[in-house]
Amino acid sequence: MSPTMTPLFPGIPGGPELLIVLLVLVLLFGANKIPKLARSTGQAMGEFKRGRNEIEEELQDMQGENEDEESEATASTSTEKSTSTETN
Repeated sequence: MSPTMTPLFPGIPGGPELLIVLLVLVLLFGANKIPKLARSTGQAMGEFKRGRNEIEEELQDMQGENEDEESEATASTSTEKSTSTETN
């Protein structure tokens, strides 16, 4: 009894399927429009990545500000405690 092999990604098309997909794309869009389509897709992906990076940087800045505020609040609380014990 030999174990059966299952593919890691069963839904991804192989070589012949990719050729058929490319042929359909050429028929639908024409050979002249495919490079334009690929270029615009690449530009859209670049814009998406830039936007994602900006949002991540803003979140990191906000987290840094929150940590600074918490450390300042902790420091002021400890300073208030030390001055109140000195006055007593």
